[in-house]
Amino acid sequence: MIPTLLVFGYLATVFYIGIFAFRHSGQGAEDFFLAGRSLGTTVFLLSLFGTNMTAFTILGASGHAFANGVVTFSLMASSSAIVIPLTLFFFGTRLWALGKRHGFITPVQMMRDRWECSHIGTFITLAQTAFLVPYIIISVMGGGTALSAISGGLIPYWAGGAVVAIVVMSYVFFGGMRGTAWVNTFQTILFLSFGSVTIVVIGYGMGGFAPAVETMLTDARQAVMLTRENTSMAYFVSYLFIPLSSIAFPHMSIFCLTAKRMASFKKTVVLYPLCIMAVWLPSVFLGVMANRATEVPGIQAKLEARATLAAQGPALVAEQRDELRQKAAGDDILLLLLDQYAPLWLAGLLGAGIMAAVMASDSQILALSTMVTEDLFAYYGGKERFGEALQVFTGRAFVVGVTVVAYVIALRAPGAIFDVAVQYAFTGYAAMCPLLWAALYWRRSTKWGALAAALWSVGAVAAIAVFQAVVTAPGVVLRLGGVDVIERTARGTSILGFMPVAPVTLISLVLVVGVSLATQAPGAETLARFFSRPRAAAPR
Repeated sequence: MIPTLLVFGYLATVFYIGIFAFRHSGQGAEDFFLAGRSLGTTVFLLSLFGTNMTAFTILGASGHAFANGVVTFSLMASSSAIVIPLTLFFFGTRLWALGKRHGFITPVQMMRDRWECSHIGTFITLAQTAFLVPYIIISVMGGGTALSAISGGLIPYWAGGAVVAIVVMSYVFFGGMRGTAWVNTFQTILFLSFGSVTIVVIGYGMGGFAPAVETMLTDARQAVMLTRENTSMAYFVSYLFIPLSSIAFPHMSIFCLTAKRMASFKKTVVLYPLCIMAVWLPSVFLGVMANRATEVPGIQAKLEARATLAAQGPALVAEQRDELRQKAAGDDILLLLLDQYAPLWLAGLLGAGIMAAVMASDSQILALSTMVTEDLFAYYGGKERFGEALQVFTGRAFVVGVTVVAYVIALRAPGAIFDVAVQYAFTGYAAMCPLLWAALYWRRSTKWGALAAALWSVGAVAAIAVFQAVVTAPGVVLRLGGVDVIERTARGTSILGFMPVAPVTLISLVLVVGVSLATQAPGAETLARFFSRPRAAAPR
């Protein structure tokens, strides 16, 4: 009960921060959705980073490293440390400048003005909503997994997910963007601090990492965990596309609009890679080292399930494969290590640090609420007809609705956290990134090019989901001229050896360019608003 009570103390703290933010908030829509565009440099950096570090980073990364080895760090952390700061520098700063100049609250508002479009913007909003829901779901999954493991099974998965969903929903409902930013700042400090403590404590409990690594190197089956031998170059290159999704996520792009001044981006771009290393390195390394922790019953059971799946996988029926995959999944690896090697009180504090990352769905829920109220409710006359107060109330009501939906789906969501995020959320938003580039930097882009890319993105992700639901057994599905074109793998889908995110994003880019060149460009007045430098105010 000690770790559980400490985690509940943490949950009570973040709930109070949301209430405190509510007391210091204004009544307008811009204050609720963007914190009045007033976030200072420190809060902006920590909250922006915190909102991007979710259950995918802490639980998903350690689970993926447990199954695939140290290559997980180079797949995601190394590429993200380069690509995400660059997108913040090139896309985030321009979004901020246009938002400040024209009063935009969401990226779709900018796209509607930029491309002179109406219902196409609505479709893009709906597409972004569909892609963001899986990311919210994995946070609920992570909350259920974390609380269940920390409590030693005393709190079941469904109850843990419900607790996290209710707490997040509450402080987002009351505090809006200001409450979300303050909570994310507090949470980021927690999991940045506890990452180094966790790796030291668990390393000491395991008898030192050097002997563990040396032991792994003597076992041929585990030595590959310390190399990239099991990862093809095509699969490796595919992961370079995934960080492109970061700036296209509505919660990231909307957060870029909250900064008080442009200078806030400077420190964020410089320090972001260091923050990624501080979080990903412990998660990945501990996930790899868990393969040697056979004295932990839960980990030993996972290793046995993995071995059975590798030896008998093709001969098993779908239900048996799914059951073994669930047993072998490593989303709770870090929590099992804490339970085994950390003192109870410290396990509770470290568990709170893990919960801080798991609960980063707050900004995604708020982003969905912002898009629905601004891009749908306000755009189609709701704000003018019913007033700004009802607009904010609608946003709060949507926070409740989307949280409930995410929780219900999370109870039935298949697969590991890492794979759910990569296959659906990241693929969809990476494919939407060319739209953001075209809107911000390419004068010749048109609404029809944007529509073509958005339709393709939605259709491609839907096709992947249907394909993986129908074809469950690993194997080659389409072979042409001796080349494996489409393959169902244990982790998802392979297209010519690449993950779907690579071809889907490239085709999206081609569609934006090709269709835009074939259709009429926006008017000169619109282009002047977006691509001409604003005149300096005349001296008085």
